[in-house]
Amino acid sequence: MREFDFRASAAKLLTNDIVNMLGYIHEYKGRQNLFIEEKADMLSHLLEIAKIQSTEASNRIEGICTSGDRIRALVKEKSLPRNRNENEIAGYRDVLATIHENYDDIPPRANVILQLHRGLYQYSGMGIGGLFKNTDNVIEEGLEDGIKHICFCPAAAFETPDMIENLCNQFLREVDRGEVDPLLLIPMFVLDFLCIHPFNEGNGRMSRLLTLMLLYRSGYIAGKYISIEMLIERTKDTYYDALRASSVGWHDGVNDYMPFVSYTLGIIKSAYGTFAERVEHLTTKGISKPERVRLFIENRLGKVTKKDIMDACPDISATTIEKALGDLVKNGTIIKIGNGRGTGYIYNR
Repeated sequence: MREFDFRASAAKLLTNDIVNMLGYIHEYKGRQNLFIEEKADMLSHLLEIAKIQSTEASNRIEGICTSGDRIRALVKEKSLPRNRNENEIAGYRDVLATIHENYDDIPPRANVILQLHRGLYQYSGMGIGGLFKNTDNVIEEGLEDGIKHICFCPAAAFETPDMIENLCNQFLREVDRGEVDPLLLIPMFVLDFLCIHPFNEGNGRMSRLLTLMLLYRSGYIAGKYISIEMLIERTKDTYYDALRASSVGWHDGVNDYMPFVSYTLGIIKSAYGTFAERVEHLTTKGISKPERVRLFIENRLGKVTKKDIMDACPDISATTIEKALGDLVKNGTIIKIGNGRGTGYIYNR
């Protein structure tokens, strides 16, 4: 059975790039935690938006979709689910809420993971929630000719309960020792979880929920306000490439965690950077909305899209942003480049 030696694996990861990312995230964690403590009331709007984005993005990665209006109604619990997709979306909403509210009391233990998985399928009526897989499964990808290619063969079903138990025990042991940065331990744990692939369904969504839970337990709570799941969805090709690269040789214990750890740290770094931007905009609410649009473009290098502005300034309506962009183009403050979906704007320096 595959063994887990996090300490030895982590020692191989401390390259200059990884150390720099760790330093960046540590710095922003300290600065932004102070803001969260002092300005919690100002962040409630960001919290609600991130819940919607996280629920939508994590499910959409797995092909579980509904309309934007339905997502908002489900997450705000203003409507009951109407079909199988919405049942699963509602389950994700509830587990996400549980993690947001109780992460300190949810240790990464096998029985806890089963409880969270049960919550994920509580509305589905499928009878698979809270149960480890009962048959061996494979990870496949579809080729252009319609033929499916097996990318990876996870742990066998009969090995799964013991393997998950061992994974959790080894992870908690290293956390208690305090010798390895949790930011390295967490993506290694998640990579191993995905390679075990312990459930018949829901492994990807569970991995993202566990990522949030473990980050929150270690004090990295930017994911409450900036949707990490949405950042993963936007880069899902890179995500799958990193997962594939880090799973090679996994059964023999010779896999390279670096691609997946580097990718995950990049996502966390991006979340903290985006959070810093949102905090900046919240603290400048006395400035008019058109002026905030101008400042956002001025302070960004390269092309900025309308969606970039909407994501960074969720309290400004799309109509207001469109008008501000039109006025800024007209008076020469910014330059419009591209057309249609490729439309972007740069500051006229």
